[in-house]
Amino acid sequence: MRPKQILRTSRLAKLGAGALMLGIPASAVALTANQADAQSATQINVNRHHVPAGQTVTVKGTTSPNVAGQWVTLQFAVPHGPWNRLGQTRVGQAGHFRFVTKMARTGFLRVTPTANATAPRSGGSVQNLTGGSTIAPSTSQRIAVAARFNLRTRQYAVLGGQPVHVRGKLLPAYRGRRVRLLGRSGRSWRTLTSTRTGRWGGFDLRYAPSGTGAQSLRVRFTGDARNTPASRYAGRVTAFRPSLASWFTDAGATACGFHAYYGVANKSLPCGTKVTFRYGGRSVTATVEDRGPYVGGREWDLNQNTAAALGFGGVGTVWSSI
Repeated sequence: MRPKQILRTSRLAKLGAGALMLGIPASAVALTANQADAQSATQINVNRHHVPAGQTVTVKGTTSPNVAGQWVTLQFAVPHGPWNRLGQTRVGQAGHFRFVTKMARTGFLRVTPTANATAPRSGGSVQNLTGGSTIAPSTSQRIAVAARFNLRTRQYAVLGGQPVHVRGKLLPAYRGRRVRLLGRSGRSWRTLTSTRTGRWGGFDLRYAPSGTGAQSLRVRFTGDARNTPASRYAGRVTAFRPSLASWFTDAGATACGFHAYYGVANKSLPCGTKVTFRYGGRSVTATVEDRGPYVGGREWDLNQNTAAALGFGGVGTVWSSI
């Protein structure tokens, strides 16, 4: 008796379930489908998540094809800040949309529905008045925007401890941002001086070398809440000192065993050392190829090619990088 009762009860339950399904109106089924469509998330893809200031990013996305023709808005917000509109466009026939926008600072991007073409700040789902479908907002994506230097790379020649001025702009332009001038020392970079940007992002880094020789220069911004760090090569500075020189013809043998086209003799520098000379507004880099001079307190003997390139004759003062 008990197994038959269980079988009978199971059959009644199935019949009741079938009757219940048959009793669901078609409108309710349609409503359930529309609700599922309304919950379809809007997906976006950003082509670059780290860009220099002023560069463009492309935001592509998809949503339900049922909302084709509706407006969506691209919004931007800084961390913990309000959302602001960057642009708006219509959803295509297949549910696709696309934005291209320039970025000035680090923050977040998202796409939200637009109630109509003149109300772009809506933050919730917007109903399609013709089809009943809705657009769901996308999740936000972070875009890191690096600051950017605008300056001219130069070769600086400093005579007798005079200063050089490395000038430029840090973009986007904000007052009070700290910019550092770095110099290459061996394999590392060290800070030479620093300053802060003016109202329009301009800066003037003043640096006076303490000795002779050449070093590479670089400007650097360490970053802040608006922009990530930026760095740029600024050129090369060569510091010169005055020294006494004469000239000679290196037609015979040299103490170093070779002849350099632009050659110079010195009493102690290793053979092959490169030395830059300036004289009368001209500049030549010569190679140590011989020993001397040994008279009159002179430090350098320029060979005929070096002397001719400088327009130098006899005995006189030249500027040397060593």
